[in-house]
Amino acid sequence: MPIPSTMASEQDLLSTEIVNRGVESSGPNAGSPTFSVRVQRRLPDFLQSVNLKYVKLGYHHLINHAIYLATIPVLVLVFSAEVGSLSREELWKKLWDDARYDLATVLGFFGVFVFTLSVHIMSRPRSIYLVDFACFRPNDDLKVSKEQFIEVARKSGKFDEASLEFQKRILNSSGLGDETYVPKSIIMSTENTATMKDGRAEASMVMFGALDELFEKTRVRPKDVGVLVVNCSIFNPTPSLSAMIINHYKLRGNILSYNLGGMGCSAGIIAVDLARDILQANPNNYAVVVSTECVGYNWYPGSDRSMLVANCFFRMGCSAVLLSNRRRDYHHAKYRLEQVVRTHKGADDRSFRCVYQEEDEKRLKGLKISKDLIEIGGEALKTNITTLGPLVLPFSEQLLFFATLVSRYLFSGEGSSMLSLASSKRPYIPDFKLAFECFCVHAASKTVLDELQRNLELNEENMEASRMTLHRFGNTSSSSIWYELAYLEAKEKVKRGDKVWQLSFGSGFKCNSIVWRSMRRVRKPSRNPWLDCIERYPVNL
Repeated sequence: MPIPSTMASEQDLLSTEIVNRGVESSGPNAGSPTFSVRVQRRLPDFLQSVNLKYVKLGYHHLINHAIYLATIPVLVLVFSAEVGSLSREELWKKLWDDARYDLATVLGFFGVFVFTLSVHIMSRPRSIYLVDFACFRPNDDLKVSKEQFIEVARKSGKFDEASLEFQKRILNSSGLGDETYVPKSIIMSTENTATMKDGRAEASMVMFGALDELFEKTRVRPKDVGVLVVNCSIFNPTPSLSAMIINHYKLRGNILSYNLGGMGCSAGIIAVDLARDILQANPNNYAVVVSTECVGYNWYPGSDRSMLVANCFFRMGCSAVLLSNRRRDYHHAKYRLEQVVRTHKGADDRSFRCVYQEEDEKRLKGLKISKDLIEIGGEALKTNITTLGPLVLPFSEQLLFFATLVSRYLFSGEGSSMLSLASSKRPYIPDFKLAFECFCVHAASKTVLDELQRNLELNEENMEASRMTLHRFGNTSSSSIWYELAYLEAKEKVKRGDKVWQLSFGSGFKCNSIVWRSMRRVRKPSRNPWLDCIERYPVNL
């Protein structure tokens, strides 16, 4: 009996895995090993169904600058043909005669040239430089292994055995190691429910720790900072986190400060994009972007499994980034901002609710993770990279990719065998390894990284920074892409001219990309969260 196409497409999104449940401790099968089959959704093969309108959006950005590429060679060719027919003596004689008898025309032409050049320079977007960045590493007394984490949850008395066993299974397949960090509000508290005081204490520790290191590395005085952008999704007190930083460092009174809340794991790139726009309107300035998440304040003490997942993955972390639009920083900045592409799927109800903070049946607050997260994330990623591709891929890759999409668009359909063959043929997958040398993909979970690697056809080296960050620090939310870049710097893998792709995704649902170009070869820094353990990595997972 033939399988309906809708059912077949649904089956394509499912993957199975045999899980060893251990030895049965009680019942008629006591002493026997038990196994279960786990069925879960995976990322859709989004390169099979690329929407052409997002390709057009990317090419629209490219075509905006095509007029320069088309007209400049023509003008050079015409000018060369005109001048090439004259000898050097004839050329100087012609210029002298024109200047002698038509001085007004020459001066007018020169004035128009100077005016046009001035307008071009003044209207050109300012280059945004990443001077340096810092990632906070907590003290070792906050370090927990997977077994210790389960023991802490057990001692709290908030979880039944079924919930504890579920969290244990999630941790064992999460990709997290045994050296991640959780706040004192989880380790020390008997209630395991953080108060506002606990939230402020955790935020102060991670933010001030990262900023102290940033100011020390860059030797920039806090009062020289003109723009401050802070993002933290869950914990948003009054006064704001940005106000806490202004108060602690006594920043200047006319600072432009912003506090982004509820924007999930992709908010770090949004914060950088906001800082870029502000710097474009405020010349000769510094901007600091702080990205963090308060783990203790979002600890869920209930039994809803869709909310327990967040407990297992999220860990402490914070990054602080110093941006500048000052031309004098060109020579000692690490990176230059090249592209930012943001995608928001919030108009779709399923996407909007796939990561959702709410109360469970017992009115306990938590972050609910939908089982459709992988599929929804894949759709957002498909849109994002389809827009990003024309901006970063080499022309050869763009041509092959675009030709394949157009052929599928023109010849897709039903009827003849030729049309069926054309519609079923796998499209050309752009090789993003030709566009980027360094990859920093948000370390959400092992499953997400596996699916991204498979769909984008990346190799283990491309995914190394993401997998090792997940293993060493866990999912640190919006700051994870900076721990990954710190890993690449500690391994001295960033060379002059390299392009770095940072890719993040989070609630909303959003998927964002940012591209940096390295200004110089980055040597192993003196301050880095990986320095004490970098020789042990990469580990075999």
